[in-house]
Amino acid sequence: MVVAIAGAHGKIGLRLTRLLAERGDRVLGIIRDPGQAGDLAVAGGEAVVRDLERDSAAEVADGIAGAEAVVFSAGAGPGSGAERKLTLDRDGAILMIEAAKLAGARRYVIVSSTGADPSHEGDEVFDVYLRAKGEADEAVAASGLDYTIVRPGHLTDAPGTGRVRIGESPERGEVSRDDVAAVLAAVLAEPATIGKTFELIAGEDQIEAALAKLAG
Repeated sequence: MVVAIAGAHGKIGLRLTRLLAERGDRVLGIIRDPGQAGDLAVAGGEAVVRDLERDSAAEVADGIAGAEAVVFSAGAGPGSGAERKLTLDRDGAILMIEAAKLAGARRYVIVSSTGADPSHEGDEVFDVYLRAKGEADEAVAASGLDYTIVRPGHLTDAPGTGRVRIGESPERGEVSRDDVAAVLAAVLAEPATIGKTFELIAGEDQIEAALAKLAG
């Protein structure tokens, strides 16, 4: 499979790149800084230098020509202001919908967040973030693409265990970035996850078993 990853140099993006490359997939990693291309190459990906806040959907699509799937794992990150939650976490995800369609990629997997809600109230930066993620999820679900929305709990850099809890109802908890990346890789290989939105935290189920429960 040819997979385009938005936010490929991020903590989840690089992990996912490695996993996909190891199983034989081709990874087109979207990065804004050309200086990150070396890290991406070491992980097994091919750099596509594009800026999701400045470039057009057509320009992004041109860079990911041949992609069969898109994973949106980009984000403004901690310390960024409310404006970038909108221009990247929301608008970047929406731009990638159009880019995916132009590139002919039918599959779209987005890394969202527990608590994402387009109707979330409040004016703090985190409130804006949750609304932005919710609005992005809403757009993805309405896109007509074969989507999956993954909503991890609090992210950690602890080593992955390969065991998670997946469900359709929000549940507080944390999950390692290793395990998030492993779930994303598994989702791409599991057609039964198409059209699903689920919460993800650490748990007791093997990833494949957890996804099977969701699909069933």
